[in-house]
Amino acid sequence: MLIRAENENDRDAVFAVNLSAFETPAEATLVDVLREHAQPVVSLVAEDKGNVIGHIMFSPVILSGNPDLKVMGLAPMAVASEYQCKGIGSALVRAGLEQCRQLGFVAVVVLGHPEYYPRFGFSTSSQFGIDSDYEVPEEVFMALELEPEALSGKTGRAKYHHAFSKV
Repeated sequence: MLIRAENENDRDAVFAVNLSAFETPAEATLVDVLREHAQPVVSLVAEDKGNVIGHIMFSPVILSGNPDLKVMGLAPMAVASEYQCKGIGSALVRAGLEQCRQLGFVAVVVLGHPEYYPRFGFSTSSQFGIDSDYEVPEEVFMALELEPEALSGKTGRAKYHHAFSKV
């Protein structure tokens, strides 16, 4: 398996992977909208024998009261159903976090499974004084500092790109 940057030729395959991993086409459509309107994005694919089998995307998030803080939001992340539970999602998360770090982002937030994301260092965002733009249980909105103490004293509300409001 190879993790690499998404390219123009991957668009249909990325759409298909997101379509297979989620119950509705909303996330697949979100990826297309974010590609066009949110910059910069980190968009990586997992490829096996020339086929795209997984995808992850990160897009900028604004932390109210700290608009210059470089924060990314992890969403969506998808692995084709027949390839799930084989470490592909974990490989995508690790590679994506490293790419965000290399681009100078200091933190990442995610709205996701509280049993899954802590293995990468995520913890509830409320520990940092950060809340979500969405009404969700506290344990599913998490944050990770890519740079130590990057979120220290940086409380506020994480606001995702407006494309998320259409999902």
